[in-house]
Amino acid sequence: MATGKSSEEAKEYVLKMAKEHDVKFIRMWFTDILGFLKNFALPVEQIESALENGVGFDGSSIQGFARIDESDMVAMPDPDTFQLLPWRPREHHSVARMFCDVLKPGGKPFEGDPRYVLKRNLKRAADMGYTFYVGPELEYFYFKDFNATEPLDKGGYFDMTTMDAATDLRRETVLTLQEMGIQVDKSHHEVATSQHEIDMCYTDALTMADNVMTYRLVVKQIAMKYGVYATFMPKPVFGINGSGMHVHQSLFKGERNAFFDKDGKYHFSKLALGFVAGLLKYAPEFCSVTSQWVNSYKRLVPGYEAPVYISWARRNRSDLIRVPEYEIGKEKGTRFEIRSPDPACNPYLCFSVLLAAGLEGVEEGLEPPEPVEENVYHMSDEERKKRGIKTLPSSLWEAIQLTEKSKVVKKALGDHLFNAFIENKKIEWDQYRTQVTEYELKKYLPVL
Repeated sequence: MATGKSSEEAKEYVLKMAKEHDVKFIRMWFTDILGFLKNFALPVEQIESALENGVGFDGSSIQGFARIDESDMVAMPDPDTFQLLPWRPREHHSVARMFCDVLKPGGKPFEGDPRYVLKRNLKRAADMGYTFYVGPELEYFYFKDFNATEPLDKGGYFDMTTMDAATDLRRETVLTLQEMGIQVDKSHHEVATSQHEIDMCYTDALTMADNVMTYRLVVKQIAMKYGVYATFMPKPVFGINGSGMHVHQSLFKGERNAFFDKDGKYHFSKLALGFVAGLLKYAPEFCSVTSQWVNSYKRLVPGYEAPVYISWARRNRSDLIRVPEYEIGKEKGTRFEIRSPDPACNPYLCFSVLLAAGLEGVEEGLEPPEPVEENVYHMSDEERKKRGIKTLPSSLWEAIQLTEKSKVVKKALGDHLFNAFIENKKIEWDQYRTQVTEYELKKYLPVL
């Protein structure tokens, strides 16, 4: 989390906090290309050296990190991300964490580190004078255990009844997030049975990507404490809504929201219109990054509030991109909400491709089509075709093929990570397509 401290002040702060809170171990957190959190523990006596020189580790066994013959990596802790872990006992010794940047020996950033990829994309925006702000809304499910999908409650959207059995879990999760310096906007029961949402306050994209990684762990940690299982799987239950991660996004120039223009079309600046046009144009190409699992495409189907068609609107919630209504005096709130990402994606890569697509639209001078305020799902195929409304990929395989040809995504991710990501997703698809599923056995075994 950005603190405004200088590098030396931040390091001094870490050493001071570690001493004050009797910290014995510090967990060094970093992320692989798929968005899984990795970590190792460091005794507090080694932390001063780690802050100066980083800590070497073997990257050959980390997904997408390195080939065996170049496996040495260095984890360089970011002192601004120091936080105590509230769920660890503090009676004797506390445990803290810091996010790390992954470097090559010698100190150069490693191209396969998702955090570095996001930093590189944010620099592109910074060089144009902008800061990228995001506010993701992560939905998730509570189940009685990880072996099945038995729900905890029969609650519904915003329910506050005895049917919402997870109120205590959600409350403790919010309090834990706040204790770790993550500000929460709101929390509530979602539409589906046993589905929940906790929204974090809008902030810069790097801080938010770190926060998303922390959020997912905290949700699971508190659930485990109560003997239940929390999952961010996009579509765990057939026939009800899946879980999305709607991402609100805007560009700021200093304190000013650069998307707002009181005299512009729909109160949008030319920059904003180019940005949303870029998102619409490149959505099929970055879809495998924002919806990165085979299961993600079980969510992106008609009938369950998830987007399928590539359109935008100022009010309509059936579109890929929604624009929250403009309110006089709240110009800073001007933003676009993209609704295709899901909460199981890698947030560093997700925010990277969203920013890259938007900036590409700006640099190409693109203009978006007219907003679609009617329900796109109720249109005929002919009407959608006439209005130029295309669709998102319908499977991971289709999405991978589009991403593989994408110059925009390749530029955003960089060659190393792009190639490793594509290779990994192809393996996942191949493993999936060769499985014999319960559906096939039930449908075909009795009749064929």
